[in-house]
Amino acid sequence: MAAKTFDMIVIGAGPGGYVAAIRGAQLGLNVAIVEREHLGGICLNWGCIPTKALLRSAEVFHLMHRAREFGLKADGIGYDLDAVVARSRAVAKQLAGGVGHLMKKNKITVVMGTATIAGKGKVSVKTDKGTEELTSKAIVVATGARARELPGLEADGDLVWTYKHALQPKRMPKKLLVIGSGAIGIEFASFFNTLGADTTVVEVMDRVLPVEDAEISAFAKKAFVKQGMKIMEKSTVRKLDRARGKVTAHIESGGKTETMEFDTVISAVGIVGNVENLGLEALGVKIDRTHVVTDEYCRTGIDGLYAIGDIAGAPWLAHKASHEGVMVAELIAGGHPHPIKPNSIAGCTYCHPQVASVGLTEAKAKEAGHEVRVGRFPFIGNGKAIALGEPEGLIKTVFDAKTGELLGAHMVGAEVTELIQGYVVGRTLETTEAELMETVFPHPTLSEMMHESVLDAYGRALHF
Repeated sequence: MAAKTFDMIVIGAGPGGYVAAIRGAQLGLNVAIVEREHLGGICLNWGCIPTKALLRSAEVFHLMHRAREFGLKADGIGYDLDAVVARSRAVAKQLAGGVGHLMKKNKITVVMGTATIAGKGKVSVKTDKGTEELTSKAIVVATGARARELPGLEADGDLVWTYKHALQPKRMPKKLLVIGSGAIGIEFASFFNTLGADTTVVEVMDRVLPVEDAEISAFAKKAFVKQGMKIMEKSTVRKLDRARGKVTAHIESGGKTETMEFDTVISAVGIVGNVENLGLEALGVKIDRTHVVTDEYCRTGIDGLYAIGDIAGAPWLAHKASHEGVMVAELIAGGHPHPIKPNSIAGCTYCHPQVASVGLTEAKAKEAGHEVRVGRFPFIGNGKAIALGEPEGLIKTVFDAKTGELLGAHMVGAEVTELIQGYVVGRTLETTEAELMETVFPHPTLSEMMHESVLDAYGRALHF
């Protein structure tokens, strides 16, 4: 069979790959995209979207228990776990179907199968009907990542789960151990804890949510403990003994090892890039700890070969992947896009309370040699937060004391994942404290706290 020729071939139809394909098609390129499992990738099918649907159910359940605070009555409150999961899966299915529609709308050729880069400009795809040969001067690798599994802590789908098992739980855990307190681990801990699981979180680093500002991590930890979670920091799960219906975890902390029994364990100890069996090594692509090494434009060093998204390294975020996809498509089409600035990409964690941040933490700013001004504003000082019944939270801003540059912003509390983008825009526009101070924020909104935090950094906070 003669090879089919395209202007651009994308391998992987997650949020990096399918967005790259759409942008390429918008620019007049003849685009093919190869996907071995689901259009939309992990994000739409098994990550960002279905987890948010689960967490929304948990949030509503939590609010139902607070009905009396709002002058409402709600009796016999309960949940149907199967129905909660079914809603989550329906949301994922709807959005994945939407990606299929976008492929048709933009006249992108979709090839379902497993791709291998057979040589420079050549992609071989194993499909249900045989093998298809594709050629192009530009190939974009967007194969994403999968859950990391540590020796002795491997998932079995019964007692020990990965995020995929946790998204379709066979049962409601009664006593749950979550290994790892990054975004994935703490979101599942928050979900199951809210629904009533006795939840323990074990984190090897010195604090939960270790990539966040230390002050925000401490605030979040206090909230988690208040909700009934047990948090074990500077601790390591050394071994899991599995028996019928129970797991005995050997947890080392402070030089001592203790054993604790659980009926379910969720392992959330990071991810590894899907670099295997693609033919990358044969082409001379440099791979570092399961991730493809690229330059700021996602070029691999091999002419016409790009890598975007999780496979290209941190930050492992869907919106970073999508923006890289747009950038690479524009490069391939002959454009001159700006490279991505990792420090201007926000990170969001959708636990309760939510956590969001962009840029440098206070500690990282000082390590980088900045003299800093730090502003803080608590939710308790904001009228909208009190009216919502969400008075617990904090917004923190970090500025360069000499230039007024916004170095970082860090938040914990209700809806902060929706607020953080204001500071992201500010960093992209290279905003200083002066422009932020002169901006009029609408009242009553949670966004007023963003203004107050900036004012506080300069000793001008009005409402606290």
